[in-house]
Amino acid sequence: MEIVVRGRHMEVSDRFREHVAQKLSKIERYDGKCHRVDVEVSQESNPRLADQAIRVEITCHGKGPVIRAEAAADEKHAALDIAYGRLVERLRRAADRRHDHHRSQGRAFAERVHAAAVTAVPPVSDGEDASDDAVDNGPLIVREKTHRAPAMNLDQALYEMELVGHDFFLFQDTESGTPSVVYRRKGYDYGVLHLEVDENASVGATAGATAP
Repeated sequence: MEIVVRGRHMEVSDRFREHVAQKLSKIERYDGKCHRVDVEVSQESNPRLADQAIRVEITCHGKGPVIRAEAAADEKHAALDIAYGRLVERLRRAADRRHDHHRSQGRAFAERVHAAAVTAVPPVSDGEDASDDAVDNGPLIVREKTHRAPAMNLDQALYEMELVGHDFFLFQDTESGTPSVVYRRKGYDYGVLHLEVDENASVGATAGATAP
């Protein structure tokens, strides 16, 4: 299993790399199909977030879905320990699912989500990082990622969202054939957005049609 450690906005010492490799070598006992693990260590420059100054993100790549966990703490060893604990829990969850041949609970869960599906994007709360410059100059893109994934049903999308620990998950729905997003709402409630693309419409045409 290949383990790749890289720093973002910080240098990572060889000693810490060795510590990471030794700790993550135990992953194979939970998932023997994981062939590569990416570990990103980043540093937060905001002094108000001193207790979350170091963030560690661990991503497992294998034959199945990507499994990811991350954590932040005041120093890198603590952040690594927390992220590793979360990763192990998700690896165990994935293993349990592989051995579960009775998917009745999963189907019931998917039906419940379908019933609670909504057609509006949930409101985004104001964060402390928002600034007047962001409003005046438009959104600031600080990170961009590209992932390749097969089309899947809603049950699989919910499952993979939990494995990466996100509050939303973008996927291609096998039933509708449309780009879709499932997202976490309150408690155990989830919402689903389906995007219907109108190839004959454009932003300019839409604006012109709605103008008085």
